[in-house]
Amino acid sequence: MSVIHGQMQDWPLTIDRFLEHGAKWHAGVEVVTAGEDGSTARVGYAGLQRRSREVSELLAGMGVGRGDVVATLAWNTQSHMETWYAVMGMGAVCQTLNPRVSEAHLAAMLEQSGARVLVAAADLAPLARGIATRAGTVERILSIDGTAVAEDVAPGIEPLERLLDAGSGAPRKPAGWGGFDERMPCGLCFTSGTTGAPKGVTYTHRGVFLHTLRALQADTMALSQRDSVLLAVPMFHANAWGVPFAAPAVGAKLVLPGRHLDGARLARLIRDEDVTVAIGVATVWLGLVDHLDAHGGEVPSLKRILVGGAPMAPALMQRIEQRLGAVVQTSWGMTELSPTGTVALPDDPGRAPHLSGRPALGIDLLLTDADGVPLPQQRGCEGHLRVRGASVVYRYFGQPEPAVDADGWFPTGDLARIDEHGNLVITGRAKDLIKSGGEWINPAEIEEIVGRLPGVSLAAVIGRAHPKWGERPVLLVEMRADADTTDNELLEALRGAVPSWWMPEEIIRVERMPLAATGKIDKMRLRAEFGGAQWRREA
Repeated sequence: MSVIHGQMQDWPLTIDRFLEHGAKWHAGVEVVTAGEDGSTARVGYAGLQRRSREVSELLAGMGVGRGDVVATLAWNTQSHMETWYAVMGMGAVCQTLNPRVSEAHLAAMLEQSGARVLVAAADLAPLARGIATRAGTVERILSIDGTAVAEDVAPGIEPLERLLDAGSGAPRKPAGWGGFDERMPCGLCFTSGTTGAPKGVTYTHRGVFLHTLRALQADTMALSQRDSVLLAVPMFHANAWGVPFAAPAVGAKLVLPGRHLDGARLARLIRDEDVTVAIGVATVWLGLVDHLDAHGGEVPSLKRILVGGAPMAPALMQRIEQRLGAVVQTSWGMTELSPTGTVALPDDPGRAPHLSGRPALGIDLLLTDADGVPLPQQRGCEGHLRVRGASVVYRYFGQPEPAVDADGWFPTGDLARIDEHGNLVITGRAKDLIKSGGEWINPAEIEEIVGRLPGVSLAAVIGRAHPKWGERPVLLVEMRADADTTDNELLEALRGAVPSWWMPEEIIRVERMPLAATGKIDKMRLRAEFGGAQWRREA
């Protein structure tokens, strides 16, 4: 006689469930959006779900169905979040476009995806029209967050809010949420392209769902319904670190800053909305600290700041913690990881800027040599970092070949160590290594040492072509306004700490370090501006 085993319910892990949960159990918890004029717009999770479903019906009336791509070109706002859930909830794919990327690159991304509908912030209407014209695939452009610009500047752009009005006559069709395979794609995000050509990463419902559960663990982001979360990570970058999914999943208040991330606006939002957790790259919080130092004021509600994107200078971390009275929680990830890889403990007394924390269940790390062979020792030595897990890319968009090796490991391009406690330490990018006289120089080590100096805000090292040595390192620094640190003091910090042949041949002071849209230092731009100049002196 055969045994009839019991069975659990079939409950697909799809994105719509996050907002459905938030709407049912945290209906009045607010999503707050900062306006251009200093005002705020507010909606509860129940209202946000209702509006998202209306957008789904509108898109369905335009012929959007499951698997179709809808692109967005917008900032961190309620309307953008509604669009996210509208697209993903109905089984379509939300392609987020970075408005700080060139028009040519954006058009190429649209061409690759075949998106027929583009939802754009009103202030980005001319850019939306430009890339749509270049791409040739877009049939409808819908504007959100304001009134679209004049017809002669960006013709044919329809305000989404007007189409949603009951009397607009815009056709709608039923668009049920969920009810599809959890392995279906839900999002498409291209890598930043700061070190090479952007590549498309496709997110699946299952991958994002599991990433969200991992992010909510007590030893990772640790968000709860007691939190008010300021999201300063752009929604057009790497799923905004998954926060638009995590917040309604636990009923946390979500504060969206809109387009502007200047220190004055952030300080006001933190105070007015009693923000407890702020999430963004380190340079954003540097701007907040600079504002408070210049104009005074405190942010007493703020308890934690989650940072990522690039290794943090020790002096910067110390300055942020001391001035804001909040704990800095470091992390590491990338677009290909949905995006979080490791997160430091929220209350770790041994926290340090170079420690990126341990991986949570669902993601694994491996150190290899340059050929992909696992190192015999995985602790205490440097190697090339590979990862695998349920939320890690398997194949790039449009690419027939897998992005992983035969054992499923994805090569991140990072150099790293894993300490005795299992903490990840990113030591550099393989692409950033400088080969001088046949030997390798790791810019990250130089940057970390210089970044400890109190007068240094940001530091970057690039390689410059040299007739004798092939490449030599150049140190670029952005100093604090009150700093009087000399070039010799910068070099003294390095003497004895790195090999003599690692010493920078030149120090260049920049008024503002160029930043990519993700907040990382834009080394591609630095190489273009400073990597080809002639040496002032011969070795």
